[in-house]
Amino acid sequence: MSSPPSPSPPSPEPGSQSAACDFSSKRCVPCEGGVPVIDAKQAASHLVHMPNWHLSDDGKSISWKMNTKNFVGAVERINRIAEVAEAEQHHPDLHITGYRHLTVVLTTHAIDGLSENDFIVAAKIDELFQ
Repeated sequence: MSSPPSPSPPSPEPGSQSAACDFSSKRCVPCEGGVPVIDAKQAASHLVHMPNWHLSDDGKSISWKMNTKNFVGAVERINRIAEVAEAEQHHPDLHITGYRHLTVVLTTHAIDGLSENDFIVAAKIDELFQ
């Protein structure tokens, strides 16, 4: 006698490790507005498993400040991030200061806040530098 089929595993809870990992397997969708804004509370729950990223005080962007060995290292990281951004057609603001400090800022300008696209690109950038 065979046992009944196992139930499907439940969907990951928002902010769980599985939910964070799921972002890296998604693709960005074109955004000209009309997509929901992710509020600060939801954004903070997504960032629990993305410790390199920090929510801005106004809750409209996330950023990662990384230090590299030198200017060339910062530019190399920009080039790798650019490949992800182009593939997803969702582009972060990139800032080099002090010749080796790179800040990556993600926001969805069309909605003046955060969208799922920002977390998708953040997760893919995380994968680049693990």
